[in-house]
Amino acid sequence: MSIFNLLFLGTCACDYSPKLKEEYKDKFDKDARRSSSIIIDGKYLVDCGPHTLDSLRIAGVERTNLTALFITHTHDDHFDEKNVQELVDTVPNLRIYINENADINIQNAEIIKMKTFTPYCCEDMTVTSYPANHRQETAPQHYLFEKSGKKIFYALDGALFLHQTYYALVEKEFDTLVLDCTTGDYEGDYRLCEHNSIPLIRLMLPSMKTVRMITADTQVYLSHLAPSLHKSHDETVKICEKFGAKVAYDGLKIDI
Repeated sequence: MSIFNLLFLGTCACDYSPKLKEEYKDKFDKDARRSSSIIIDGKYLVDCGPHTLDSLRIAGVERTNLTALFITHTHDDHFDEKNVQELVDTVPNLRIYINENADINIQNAEIIKMKTFTPYCCEDMTVTSYPANHRQETAPQHYLFEKSGKKIFYALDGALFLHQTYYALVEKEFDTLVLDCTTGDYEGDYRLCEHNSIPLIRLMLPSMKTVRMITADTQVYLSHLAPSLHKSHDETVKICEKFGAKVAYDGLKIDI
């Protein structure tokens, strides 16, 4: 019996395919990725970027089922103010969780400013935010979702982990890890201080096992891929399966 179910609504960085405007405007495609977002248990939305409302429509998710929106940070590919305001205007009692240092302007919303490393109760689960290694003016944070002993760690937009985040996550033994993989299987990219690459993830995962952040049973999914910096989805799958990681795609559903 699954404790969580997770649906990837988008898995792209910010280099969106022009095909989304016509050929794929009403369907998902593994290479024409939309702005990164997930929905947990059909009601907890993580990030709401420029494509998220379309992704909900394509996936057949009723907006009125949503009860909470978790914002990782305020870059416009993760936080589209117009779309978030539309959600608030059409979804009764939607709560927005965001870093306490974030500055957003959403009218008539219940906004919960989160302190990092502090657990918050959200209906049937507990949520804790951790500071991310990303541009600090966007108030970046990763999320740990916990319910009935199961743990999902969602860590997009951030390279490696900050020192205090890393040691706070020792021995957490995630059941599922969703990890930023903006850049592909090459070295020398200037984004190293803010985004993971495939070579960097190859180094990270064994160390994460050493400190029992993950185990041999942890499902590792890579998301926030920049198509212009990666090979095709199918080719990337073959590269990543060699070191035990799966490549997420828009419309992917998993049970945890």
